[in-house]
Amino acid sequence: MKIVADMSLYPLKEGPVPEIIDFIRALREREGLEMVTNQLSSQLRGEFEVVTGAINDCMKVAMEAPNTVVLVVKYLNVDLEIDRAPTLTPPG
Repeated sequence: MKIVADMSLYPLKEGPVPEIIDFIRALREREGLEMVTNQLSSQLRGEFEVVTGAINDCMKVAMEAPNTVVLVVKYLNVDLEIDRAPTLTPPG
């Protein structure tokens, strides 16, 4: 089953947090994922096990670092295109 995950990783301290950049880079290196990142969030698309496994593995590394971070994830059980803006008008 293909899914989409929309996620945001937030630092709980002032200044740059290298764990966030490392988290995004590690996800981009994973096989079987399509990823789009913008200023507010990142979206992942792929098979359920690949997407959830990648998020869990990369989050474990981020949480083992000394800085405190919060990850907010929304999972969608649909295969949406994430590389383009959605149409806002219904077909018809």
